[in-house]
Amino acid sequence: MGQYRSRLQIIADILAVVRNGARKTKIMYQANLSYRLLNQYLDYAIETDLISVSFEDEGYYIATKKGFEFLEKYNKYSQRSKQLEEQLQDVANEKAILEKNYIVKSANSGSKNSLVRQNKAIESSA
Repeated sequence: MGQYRSRLQIIADILAVVRNGARKTKIMYQANLSYRLLNQYLDYAIETDLISVSFEDEGYYIATKKGFEFLEKYNKYSQRSKQLEEQLQDVANEKAILEKNYIVKSANSGSKNSLVRQNKAIESSA
């Protein structure tokens, strides 16, 4: 099952499509939105001055200066977020290795009481 996109991701997807201008159909398909959701997000993006409607052609949408700034900052945020998620996964993997190689072995080598003593010793030294 796929992962749901955040509101920020959907707005960024729309802005990426309208960067050079686009009509609703193109935005809908390239941003992977239903017609109902597309209209809601377009209304929101217009209200917040991220997108404007072309003066020459009513059905043509284009990103504003503010929209370009948002897209640039969102891309930086997205890259940083991905890096942090990878680092968190690395930390979780390191923890799993420690638990597997040290905690499980020492717990299996002694009685339940020795494990309790080990945990108390670890907690008091921390």
